[in-house]
Amino acid sequence: MSRSQLTRTGILRMALGGGADPLLPAEDGGGRRAPFVLRALRIALVVSLYWFVSITMVFLNKYLLDSPSLRLDAPLFVTFFQCAVTAALCLGLSLGAACGPCTALPALRLDPKVSRSVLPLSVVFIGMVTSNNLCLKHVGVAFYNVGRSLTTVFNVLLSYLLLKQTTSLYALLACGIIIGGFWLGVDQEGAEGTLSWTGIIFGILASLCVSLNAIYTKKVLPVVDGSIWHLTFYNNVNACVLFLPLMMITGEFHTLYHFDKLWSPSFWGMMTLGGVFGFAIGYVTGLQIKFTSPLTHNVSGTAKACAQTVLAVVYFEETKSLLWWTSNLMVLGGSFAYTWVKGLEMRKAQEDPNLKGSEKNETGV
Repeated sequence: MSRSQLTRTGILRMALGGGADPLLPAEDGGGRRAPFVLRALRIALVVSLYWFVSITMVFLNKYLLDSPSLRLDAPLFVTFFQCAVTAALCLGLSLGAACGPCTALPALRLDPKVSRSVLPLSVVFIGMVTSNNLCLKHVGVAFYNVGRSLTTVFNVLLSYLLLKQTTSLYALLACGIIIGGFWLGVDQEGAEGTLSWTGIIFGILASLCVSLNAIYTKKVLPVVDGSIWHLTFYNNVNACVLFLPLMMITGEFHTLYHFDKLWSPSFWGMMTLGGVFGFAIGYVTGLQIKFTSPLTHNVSGTAKACAQTVLAVVYFEETKSLLWWTSNLMVLGGSFAYTWVKGLEMRKAQEDPNLKGSEKNETGV
């Protein structure tokens, strides 16, 4: 779920904070509940859609970043293009809504002052999406979840260092399980001869940037009057501008000039599809939270990561050791335990408003 995490973070905040997402269906004004079978079917469809979009996006990005048949060594360009597609979709949908009967989407215009105010977040955002894609480029899809598994740990660490929020013992134990699973996974990748320290370092950086992105998103939201739609647009426009000098420094323009498939319609079709899926993951994430709950969303994400790992092993015809699978189970189990503990703490906080702020729920991104 690499390049769209800002979008996902924003919609998660809307789901938790009560803000309205213009792309999500409105609640029934009469408060009536649909029949159980209909609700169950709707939830199943939404969760299936989330799994499909998320898993497909990871495999598609792996193809664009590290396919032997494509042979394109330009990860910054791939990320830049996906940011450009997201910005174009935001602008296109807003213009379409303005010309049609739909008025739910706010109008977008580029204000240089607002763009400068969003710039600190955009720098973190670039670090996040670039680290995610570079991690995916250097590690296999099967190990991708473990390689980026320290996000929860950094959430806890940064919450303490920056926000002075403490974490319960049970949540810390869950983080310990995640860390143990991460290092066991690194050890087993090394034992199998598939370890990439470059991929591991970028995975750790990606986890750190995901946590920082959530913090900076909260700080920058007031600049755009709390509008995630505007923030997504400005953030991706800024990212497109900032990527240009980075691509020049890393020599990716030279790589693209000599790329033999640069004028291939199929290549640009895959690139555009990757951008569309990157935009869509934020929407389906919001849908899943809307029709289930933030806790259920995290549980679904953990189960999706497990399915993604199994699919990758089968698709790429890999053979993994028992300890390798154990590392994945530790990461997934620790993530699930942390989500469960924070969910219980949130419930207690709702029952007792006097509980400390550290007992509030944290949603993984």
